[in-house]
Amino acid sequence: MSDDDDFMQDSEQEDYDFEYEDDDEEQGGDVDIENKYYNAKQMKVDNPEDAIDEFLGVPALEPEKGDWGFKGLKQAIKLEFRLGRYDKAVEHYKELLTYVKSAVTRNYSEKSINNMLDFIEKSAEDEDANRCMEKFYSLTLESFQSTNNERLWLKTNIKLARLWLDRKEYRQLTEKVRELHKACQREDGTDDPSKGTYSLEVYALEILMYAETRNNKRLKALYQRALKVRSAVPHPKIMGIIRECGGKMHMSEENWKEAQSDFFESFRNYDEAGSLQRIQVLKYLVLTTMLMGSDINPFDSQETKPYKNDPRIAAMTDLVDAYQREDIHSYEKILQNNKDLLADPFIAENIDEVTRNMRTKAVLKLVAPYTRFTLSFISKQLKITPLEVQDIVSFLIVDKKLRGRIDQSSGTVQIESVSDNDRIRAMQDWSSAIGSLWATVLNEGEGFKSEEGTQLLGGGGGGGPGQGDFGGPMQPGRGANGYGAKLRSGGKGKGSSGRPPGAGSALGR
Repeated sequence: MSDDDDFMQDSEQEDYDFEYEDDDEEQGGDVDIENKYYNAKQMKVDNPEDAIDEFLGVPALEPEKGDWGFKGLKQAIKLEFRLGRYDKAVEHYKELLTYVKSAVTRNYSEKSINNMLDFIEKSAEDEDANRCMEKFYSLTLESFQSTNNERLWLKTNIKLARLWLDRKEYRQLTEKVRELHKACQREDGTDDPSKGTYSLEVYALEILMYAETRNNKRLKALYQRALKVRSAVPHPKIMGIIRECGGKMHMSEENWKEAQSDFFESFRNYDEAGSLQRIQVLKYLVLTTMLMGSDINPFDSQETKPYKNDPRIAAMTDLVDAYQREDIHSYEKILQNNKDLLADPFIAENIDEVTRNMRTKAVLKLVAPYTRFTLSFISKQLKITPLEVQDIVSFLIVDKKLRGRIDQSSGTVQIESVSDNDRIRAMQDWSSAIGSLWATVLNEGEGFKSEEGTQLLGGGGGGGPGQGDFGGPMQPGRGANGYGAKLRSGGKGKGSSGRPPGAGSALGR
């Protein structure tokens, strides 16, 4: 992108992932200065060291600080940074910042400095480069502090916060995001709608920090606040970051449905931004689908379908296919042959749950025909250790998905017959019901109580008045049927039913 193009672009617009290559058009000025500048540009690729000297010679040819000297210093600084000459790059960056107050316009200087910092950020590859980058940020903040350029102040501080996040300097980062949140608020503490884009970037950085430190409580609160920001038109990459962290947060809570939704939104935003992170988030989406136990293929949607045959996602595609077919051997083989999947800590942390679910299904399917089996048999079939088999079987028994008991001394599992258990339970229920009915009939039946409320035992068989008569006591077991019964008298002499004394009851016959 040319310096002139930088100048012409709207300074309010955020730029991401553009090329940092100058292709300046002639702006007039001294011919010798122009020739020197363009001669240096032609030397950049083949002879960068000599090109640096040529670029640094441009400012000296100007009687006063101007555009050509500014552009020459920018080119020299970029080359010095690429070659690892960090001290020289910092020295010449200080000189460059002296041009922004008078030699070039405010919008041009702001855009150029922001592009320079973006270039430095993308080119930094080691700790020395990061230290140099931190000096660039500090110098920029010092230089623009007196100019009251709030936009550049916010952008530079956000870049500095991002650097501290990469270096895991959380204490400094916490202080910086607190300062940035305050700068994006009104005096009453509410969010300033005019700074909504910056506010979302700060939220994204803080959410990333809490995701890395596993502070889910703070992460959840910030995530919900970030989604309520309506005044901004954020870059999709920022929303991709926020949604990705939200998905990871939901995963830690085993809220698979919400995690799947967030990962899909994150993938869609990264895809729109052209970010390579879309591939990694697509893997998270596939992982969540397996944890949900869903039969829906995550590559059926219009957004994900183009990536189904992408070689970078092929392993996860094969994995979800084996999972949905419940093919344990293919699943284990894919994991074994693609250990690079576990290089991502998030996948490594959650794939164990998927594997356990897969093995649990395989054990249930394998032991279905048997009433007795050994742990070593399952171990051999699934190619896992007997201890892992015992752990799975124990879980199934506790979860009542398998009825049986483990004999650890012999390493065998005895499965209880479901039909026998059901028959025994039915007999117990039937016996209990009969006993309850018998007790109710004998204790509460109207035909078995005396008028005075005295409960008598008898059978109703063959005694005369005074013995078998209902008005007098009868001995247990002396009735006609040989069983004791509780009878109610209808009066002395004949019973209320009109039967003669001594006649047997219905229960006695």
